Amino acid sequence: MLSARFCHRSPPRWPWIAVSYRHYRCLHTSLDSARRYRILFLGRDEFSCEILKALHTAQDVWESISVGTNPDTKHGPSPLRTVAQSFSIPVHFIPPSKPEFRHWTLPAPFHAEPSLSSSSPPADHVLITASFGRILTAAQLDCFAPDHRLNVHGSVLPSLRGPAPIQHAILSGAPTTGVSIARMLKKGIDKGPVWATSQVPVREDATFTSLRDELADHGGKLLVQVLRNMLAGTAAATPQPPISPTQHARAITTADSILDFSTMTADDIVILHRAIGHQRALTTWLPLGTRLQLHDPTALSSLHPQLSSELTLSDNPGALVYCKPARSLFIRCARGTVLAVPRVKKERRSMLEAREFWNGVIQNPRIFVDGEVRLVRMGEEMW
Repeated sequence: MLSARFCHRSPPRWPWIAVSYRHYRCLHTSLDSARRYRILFLGRDEFSCEILKALHTAQDVWESISVGTNPDTKHGPSPLRTVAQSFSIPVHFIPPSKPEFRHWTLPAPFHAEPSLSSSSPPADHVLITASFGRILTAAQLDCFAPDHRLNVHGSVLPSLRGPAPIQHAILSGAPTTGVSIARMLKKGIDKGPVWATSQVPVREDATFTSLRDELADHGGKLLVQVLRNMLAGTAAATPQPPISPTQHARAITTADSILDFSTMTADDIVILHRAIGHQRALTTWLPLGTRLQLHDPTALSSLHPQLSSELTLSDNPGALVYCKPARSLFIRCARGTVLAVPRVKKERRSMLEAREFWNGVIQNPRIFVDGEVRLVRMGEEMW
C-alpha cells in the first residue's frame, strides 16, 4: 500500500447542474479515456526501467508509448532499451553529448509544431522523464502542454532536489525519503509544482540499489495514479515551498570517493560505500603512490573477537594489517574504529582477495614504515 499524498480538484458546486460529483467524475473519466495518452518516456537506468514496467502494465492510461534513451555503450546495451524492446515499444536514441542533445528533435509525433488552427500542443501528448540525466530545452518542453510534462523524482520534493537524491538520502542518515511526481519547468530544475508524493522509510542497511528499487516501485505506482487522476480530471499540482541550498542533492564526483582515515570513522566509510559504491569505488593510496580501491567494507565493533591483543594494529589512522580468521584487511580509522575489507583492487589490476593482496604487500619492504603499512591520501607524505 502506497503512503501517498495526492492533490485533487474540487467537485463542481454550481446548483443549476443536476449531477452528483460521483457522476461528474465518471463522465469526465469516460470522456477522456476515449483518448488515452500518447506518451514519450525518457530515461536511462534501472530506476527508469521499473517506472516504465509499471506504466506499460497500466494500459488504461496510454494509447501508445515511445522511449528515448542513451545509445548502447561498449559495456552493454542501454537498460531502458532492453526493457522497452521486450514490450515491443519503439526506442529512439538521444545524441550522446549534452551539446548535441540541446538540438535533438523529438521523435514523431511529438516533434510536430502546433497547427495554425491551434496554439496548444495536442492534449493527449504526455512527456515523462525518470532518472533521465539530461536537461530538456524550452523548445523541447514546448511540444507538450505544461501540465503534461511529468518527472518522477527520487525524493519528497522540495527536499533533495538535484541529480543524486537517493545517494544523499543515505549519506544524510535520513529516516525517510520518498518519490514525487512533479511538473517540469522551463527554468528551475526539480522546482515545478508537485502532483503527488509517497514517503518511503530508509532502512539502516539500505544501499543505493536497494533503496533505488524500492523508490522505483513506489514511483511507478504513483505515476500511474497521477495519470489516471489526470484522465479523470481530478488531478491538481501544489507549488513547492522554498528550500535552503543545503537540501540540494548535487552530483556525486570522484572526490566523494576519496577516503581520509584521520577524519572518517569506519561507520562513515561503510555509509559512504552503501550510498555511492555502485558508481564510485572507495579509494585510498599505498605509500608508493599506488591507487587502491576498497570493496565491500564493514565496520568492526571494538568488542569483535578478532580485535585481540594477538592482532597488532597501530593506532595511526590508515594503519593496515591482514586478519587471517576474518579473511580481511583491518584498517584503523578515526576515533579508534576499525574497518574490515575483504577485497581490494589496484589501479589497472584485477580484483584481489585480501589474502592475495597482503601476500604481495609483505614482499615489498619499501611499503613498510616503522614496521607497519599505512594507507595515505594522495600527496600525503609518509616519510
